[in-house]
Amino acid sequence: MVRTGHLVLFALAALIGAAPPAYAQATQPGGCGRKWAFKSDTFQVVNTTHSILIKNVQIDCNDIQLFADEAELFTDIDRVRASGNVVFVSVTNRIAAERLEFNTKTKTGTFYVASGIANLENRGIERSLFGAQEPDAYFWGDTIEKLGPKTYRVTRGGFTTCVQPTPRWEMVATSVTLTLEKRAVLTNMVLKVKDVPVFYMPAMYYPINKADRATGFLLPIYGKSTIKGQTLNNAFFWAINRSHDATLYHSYYSKTGQSFGGDYRYVETAGSGSVQTSVVREHEAIYEQPDGTDKAYPGINSYQLTGTLQQQLPAGLRLSGNANYFSSLVAQQRYQQAIFAATNRTRNFGVNLSGNWGANSISGTVDRNETFTNDTDSTVFGSRPRVTYTRGEKAIGDLPVYFGTNADYVSLVRKGNTADLKTDTGLTRIDVFPRIRFPFTKLPYLTFNSSMGFRETDWNQSLDANGLRVPESIQRRYFQMGTTITGPVFTKIYNTPRRSYAQKFKHVIEPTLTLDRSTAIENFANIVKLDSTDNVVGQSTSMTYALSNRVYAKKESSREILSVAITQSYYTDATAAALDQQYQSNPLTAAPVPSHFSPVALQVHVTPTSVTDATFRTEFDPRAHALRSVAANGGLSLGWVTESAGWSLNRLIPTKPGDPITTSSHYLNA
Repeated sequence: MVRTGHLVLFALAALIGAAPPAYAQATQPGGCGRKWAFKSDTFQVVNTTHSILIKNVQIDCNDIQLFADEAELFTDIDRVRASGNVVFVSVTNRIAAERLEFNTKTKTGTFYVASGIANLENRGIERSLFGAQEPDAYFWGDTIEKLGPKTYRVTRGGFTTCVQPTPRWEMVATSVTLTLEKRAVLTNMVLKVKDVPVFYMPAMYYPINKADRATGFLLPIYGKSTIKGQTLNNAFFWAINRSHDATLYHSYYSKTGQSFGGDYRYVETAGSGSVQTSVVREHEAIYEQPDGTDKAYPGINSYQLTGTLQQQLPAGLRLSGNANYFSSLVAQQRYQQAIFAATNRTRNFGVNLSGNWGANSISGTVDRNETFTNDTDSTVFGSRPRVTYTRGEKAIGDLPVYFGTNADYVSLVRKGNTADLKTDTGLTRIDVFPRIRFPFTKLPYLTFNSSMGFRETDWNQSLDANGLRVPESIQRRYFQMGTTITGPVFTKIYNTPRRSYAQKFKHVIEPTLTLDRSTAIENFANIVKLDSTDNVVGQSTSMTYALSNRVYAKKESSREILSVAITQSYYTDATAAALDQQYQSNPLTAAPVPSHFSPVALQVHVTPTSVTDATFRTEFDPRAHALRSVAANGGLSLGWVTESAGWSLNRLIPTKPGDPITTSSHYLNA
């Protein structure tokens, strides 16, 4: 009888185990009021508060999903226990573990032998910065405790925000307290780069703020240099708010002294700016020379200031500025790491305030540029200040005539500095140039654009009969007349298959002839000539003829993809030919051998795509049958990447025919 009873109980148990899930028998645990559902291949009820789910388990509790091979529900204490291929999924993270104990009411629990990934994409980070992957944080450990909605404690594990098959870096530690969108606090931390240990700290605070910026000390940097000795660099970062931040630096050099510095940045709707400063306090240092002797170098107290500024102001004004200034060329080249900065021999700064009100605009500029030829000798040019007023062209009544004017006041800075002598050749100039223009555009293939203006210029210094500068003012007045004839213009359109580079191409051939005439300037020889404004030659006529070829491509929109232009000018006065600054190889002084013809300029501009372009320009001297200058440059602008490179070569044409042509300058920049 007992044996028969055991068989009946076994059969009932088998029937219960094989029965389909009876979801109504499971009491809903706390914390799952909005959504509660579960399913599995096998469902067993132990008692009213304890249920067992076996194989292909899935539990949904509000915004949480749990998958496992087996799970137990304890509804009286709001607890879930799961084991076997456990996967826990919430809104922003996913954790895989061997087993889990979780409280559905407090949303806390412990994962054993687990790893997790937290999605940080909602922080507004550009996906392209992560190689098109999700910008996530990956963490793992023997145990992962979920202490709150966004807080985890990892024991004997680590984390990284470089999520890829082989992370570039990771931090492993005895314990990690990870607060998503805020911080990670690690104890006994080892930083690994490509799985190679490179750095150890007993404790570390690592920010993972929602704004990607957090106040705190940055990792110190240790180095060694033959010039500075052993170096230790420390920095403190201050996240002022979402738009402003600052970094304070201190560096110690065992051989030379120490330096202090700061970096401030801001980005707002009305503008942005940044400034970097550093102050170096050096003491005397002794260095071994190539011949084995020791030489003492004196210490230098120096500073450096760099920065940019773009700021919109009230009343239609805009302020901009830039600085790349250092007090000592020797210190600048000694402490810079970048090749460009270490070899830079130019220091400069400038500030501009400008505004536009209808057709009127005003601009004020103060700038200074200094180029060193050695440690003591330099040349300085700039303005302090330059104030320019421009009235844009506007029609005079109902007449097809337009009036505009330019006025310029400038105190020009021109200095030459040597160890023994300092010279100042600057002066003050006022220039006013009103003009009227008569356009004729009735024909689509042929236009005439004529203008006439009166120019008056005053200088506070002049040249005497012997060419020496004297503090006597001088005035210049002359009329300038000119016309530009464009055409006849020839145009042809080529249609192409839809899947080609463009749906259609447009080729434009455009000849241009420009005639300019200036009236006499009797006192030209008494004018101090510093720039192109001072070098206008009176009682002369110039004729500039040019031929341009342009190719436009149209797909979604039209754009110019190729332009080729060839230009030359003829002057009735040979002096004017040497001073025309539209030709880059012309100096601001008379040419060695006067000529009525300018160089022949060829310029080619190519834009194969909307993000790339290249320009080539050369000028050919028809007298010497040689190239005066050759220049080429190109660039790429794609997203946050901007690249440019350029090359230029200028040559000196000899005074006497047959003398060798030499190179005056040769530049390569990128």
